[in-house]
Amino acid sequence: MKVRFGGLWRDGDFLKLWAGRGVSEFGTLLYALQFIAVLGLEATPFQIGVIAALRIAPAAVMGFYAGVLADRVRRRPIIMVAHLGRFALLASIPAAYFTRQLHVEQLYAVALFQGILTAFSDVAYRSYLPTLVRRRRLLEANSKLTGSESFAEVTAFSVGGWIAQLAGSIVLAVVDALMFLASAVSLALIRKPEPEPEPDTPQHRGGLVRQIVEGLRMVWRNRLLRTLTAAETAEGFANGILHAVILLFGIRELGFEAGVLSTIFAVGAVSSLIGAFYTGRVVGRFGVGNALIGGYAIYMLSILIMPMASGPMLIAGLALVLAQLGDGFYTIYDINQNSLRQTITPNKGLGRVNASTRSLKDSAQFTGSLMGGLVAGVIGLRMTIVLAACIGLLGALYMALSPLRSVRELDED
Repeated sequence: MKVRFGGLWRDGDFLKLWAGRGVSEFGTLLYALQFIAVLGLEATPFQIGVIAALRIAPAAVMGFYAGVLADRVRRRPIIMVAHLGRFALLASIPAAYFTRQLHVEQLYAVALFQGILTAFSDVAYRSYLPTLVRRRRLLEANSKLTGSESFAEVTAFSVGGWIAQLAGSIVLAVVDALMFLASAVSLALIRKPEPEPEPDTPQHRGGLVRQIVEGLRMVWRNRLLRTLTAAETAEGFANGILHAVILLFGIRELGFEAGVLSTIFAVGAVSSLIGAFYTGRVVGRFGVGNALIGGYAIYMLSILIMPMASGPMLIAGLALVLAQLGDGFYTIYDINQNSLRQTITPNKGLGRVNASTRSLKDSAQFTGSLMGGLVAGVIGLRMTIVLAACIGLLGALYMALSPLRSVRELDED
């Protein structure tokens, strides 16, 4: 029996973008810097925390500029240059190691500049996609891209761990660097020409600050964009709090070993993969607006299962596994909110709109991470997780009271 592939499976240029994105996400999730810090340099927990913070913080600031740039020049070269930059940064690590010059301060610098380049590549990638595929294919495109990201989430960390254990953390840095080089090459092979950026109207011209402000105004003036951005900000704040305490909760309060806990969390990635596969069917039955609102709300409700975990390890583990199933519903929300934003935003402002949303979300996540650690010392780990879910549910309530409920489908070309 012959298997027939249709849709974007027959679009060679999209497949190259898909492959490039998948490879770069896999490289990101290998966590080479963390493995090198722990296994190669015997870094302290504080130093590991600094590396993690330096990868997040730049996006909150540089994301705004990335959006302005993505609306002024072609977007594919931005992604390619960012990936080549990440290749060079990671390649500097084995070079320093073999000359006996590798120190944790170099990892700080690599993490910082990687965070900056990631901000540029992510904003440009979200803005480039609608110029490569037709709008009626955006939902399918985002489903495939999110599915590959979920696959990377399931496999990359464990693969990175085995490479670091069997071959050494420096070899992992080489593998990681080659991932970004391969991604840049894949994007370079795309044949469809990217259109020239649309000329700005007089109100869209001006300096950097004015352009950033204009991007925020575009979000604020459109009720749907404003609602999506508010929900993303609430989600970023909630997940910032959650990620600050979840490992401590699982290891210190529930008593799980790190390996067992990471395996439990991998269930969430499998759930995300399933969610990406079924997104089209969910949208067909409930509509875009209801699918993204429902997916978001169920995900936030699933977080409330975590603090209920207690008793024997088997029972506590089952509770955590059940909570991870909510990740599939988050994926349904994420695919739809990205597709809707790409559809309703004019191409000449898409970079700034994507950057505004990302930067506000990253700022909220960074703030939530700091707040989570402080609040946990006052109200405890369990109640901090409950607080995170409640903040996220405010985002779900805001969307439920908005015009999003009436959005049944994405506008086509």
